[in-house]
Amino acid sequence: MPATRTILRRGIAAAAALPLLIGALASCGYGSEADESDKAAPAAKGEKLSADTVKLGYFPNLTHATALVGEQEGILQKELGGTQLKSTTFNAGPSEIEALNAGSIDIGFIGPSPAINGFTKSQGKNLRIVAGSASGGVKLVVNPKKIKTLDDLKGKKIATPQLGNTQDVSFLNWIAEKGWTTDAQSGKGDVSVVRSDNKITPDAYKSGSIDGAWVPEPTASKLVALGAKELLDESTLWPDEKFVITHIIVSQKFLKEHPDVVEAVVRGSVKTNAWINANPEKAKASANAKLKALTGKELPAEIIDPAWPSIAFTDDPLATTLQTQAGYAVKAGLLEKPDLNGIYDLSALNKVLKAEGEPEVSDAGLGVK
Repeated sequence: MPATRTILRRGIAAAAALPLLIGALASCGYGSEADESDKAAPAAKGEKLSADTVKLGYFPNLTHATALVGEQEGILQKELGGTQLKSTTFNAGPSEIEALNAGSIDIGFIGPSPAINGFTKSQGKNLRIVAGSASGGVKLVVNPKKIKTLDDLKGKKIATPQLGNTQDVSFLNWIAEKGWTTDAQSGKGDVSVVRSDNKITPDAYKSGSIDGAWVPEPTASKLVALGAKELLDESTLWPDEKFVITHIIVSQKFLKEHPDVVEAVVRGSVKTNAWINANPEKAKASANAKLKALTGKELPAEIIDPAWPSIAFTDDPLATTLQTQAGYAVKAGLLEKPDLNGIYDLSALNKVLKAEGEPEVSDAGLGVK
């Protein structure tokens, strides 16, 4: 299946309009602090591009598996030739955006909320989205003793990773479409929305303080391993079951000064996604091996095996879903309507896709003019 058509998930959420939400909106929902574990891969043989080094940032998460596998298999470095790839991992979107703004990284794999937040706060001057990476991988999992149908959620406590984060906004929109009312800020209403860091959500579930959660993988599969039941896959709510959860951003300064390096990283991402989609079991093992190298432990089979198939890897940034989820945040009162014009520059991606014999992808009218 072409890499441009197999996709992964994760829509988008709030941006920077409300100061109270800036931290939450920028976060990807996997933690609150950066893990600045710099690792430089030995430069591959070949001609050096216009930069000696390119500094890459990403999360040690399954939704960032394009970066995990691309590094583990040496695909990214091969495309860079004599230009050295140096990577840093993060546990939260704000830290990665700060690093991009400071020049500590040049390119990053990141979720939609921090990308929108960063772009909006800088008045469209700090970053561009240059490619997609993943879609899907978000599920509603519940305590089957308390919740048997979707209608049973009324009156229950359901966790999301963070106020205003991607899953939080999507869940608030789902609640509204059910005709129920919940205050976005407090989380109180017909359904109680409990903001809980993904790292502590399993403990919250075990203690009975929440009845379920609308969360990304692998948190959803961790809860299922504790006895929860999957009640809804968010992908089923989207046209073609596709929505952005991870894409690739680059600082505008680096893009202007080193377009050849950006193109090489994008090419490496496209080739990595193609390899992942052609070799799913090997790719799963490769991602887990990289996770172990980065964090000291791999995900057990009972977690990674059900989580992996729910994530689709795609070169398409699914720009229309970025717009849609921004609209969800506006509707929830978490965001003033943002100006996203110019957030995309897909010229390098479409050049690479054309060379690979794949169709071009759309920026939904939000590209650089």
